[in-house]
Amino acid sequence: MEIVAYGVQADEEPLLREAFDQAFAGRHRLRCLSLFLDRDTTPTADGHEIVLCCVNDTLDAEVLRSLAAGGTRMIAQRSTGFNNIDLTAAEELGLTVARVSAYSPYAVAEFAWALALAVDRRIVRAAHRTREFDFRLDGLMGRDLHGRTAGVVGTGRIGTAFTRIAHGFGMRLLGWDITENPDCLALGMRYTARERLFAEADLVSLHVPLLSDTHHLVDAQALALMKDDAILVNSSRGGLIDTDALLDTLRAGRLRGVGLDVYEEEAGLFFLDKSLEVMTDERLARLMTFNNVLVTSHQAYFTRDAVEQIVATTVTNMEDYFAGRTGDNTLVRPSPS
Repeated sequence: MEIVAYGVQADEEPLLREAFDQAFAGRHRLRCLSLFLDRDTTPTADGHEIVLCCVNDTLDAEVLRSLAAGGTRMIAQRSTGFNNIDLTAAEELGLTVARVSAYSPYAVAEFAWALALAVDRRIVRAAHRTREFDFRLDGLMGRDLHGRTAGVVGTGRIGTAFTRIAHGFGMRLLGWDITENPDCLALGMRYTARERLFAEADLVSLHVPLLSDTHHLVDAQALALMKDDAILVNSSRGGLIDTDALLDTLRAGRLRGVGLDVYEEEAGLFFLDKSLEVMTDERLARLMTFNNVLVTSHQAYFTRDAVEQIVATTVTNMEDYFAGRTGDNTLVRPSPS
């Protein structure tokens, strides 16, 4: 059987092939494609029983119907998030859908801190200057994070890893989540209302999934509550932030810095080379004009440790499918025959 994988990064492919070969020893072939799965590219999946997808693939009802008509029976998402998949349609079509329920939380948490520190200490601007042998410090003054307040929105595995680092910086810890995490409480975190967290935090970092209840969690009202000199970091999902409201806030001269590893309209942009094209996404182009905004292309998860875990779990999900098993990673179970 040939299995097709979409949105495969160059650094990811050898790890995926190695795990695939070790698990299946030539019984199945792997076809890796850099293109993303969407309504235009679904014909390339015809005849493939298993499709491996990534977070920026589009698997809406129309795409899923096309996949099912072409013979696809299993979709293995190589990420934790699955907001790009219409699970209701998948169930109606009898498709099995699995994801990677967990991988290294340190990869994302550490990168979120890299964004926070980069915007606080003006690292990108400083690096650009020194490349031109401009060694002035004008406009580069940062501030200590020690003694300031970190607001952690979502205290699961990644949020907890972020909290541990904040604790190491000597920060006051505020948290918001549907349940209180004992590990965060042990670090001195105080859980509070979301509004208070936004109002009191000097640094707000987002670590919740994108669901209907969290879409535009950071809206105009939340941004209005934040301090004028607060830092906002999002390494989770772009749709957590209302981009238009964020642009209005930045145009008003508010917020010390914003670090974004995700963007709500990133599909069709991130992971691709657009350097020779006109940027037609006006909101993203506008974000790039602010010198206190740092945008990266959804790379927080992209460490060798994390990708190896993602690949290993994806292979396990396929093995479970072949064996007729389901587990914690299964989002949609196959229909009874």
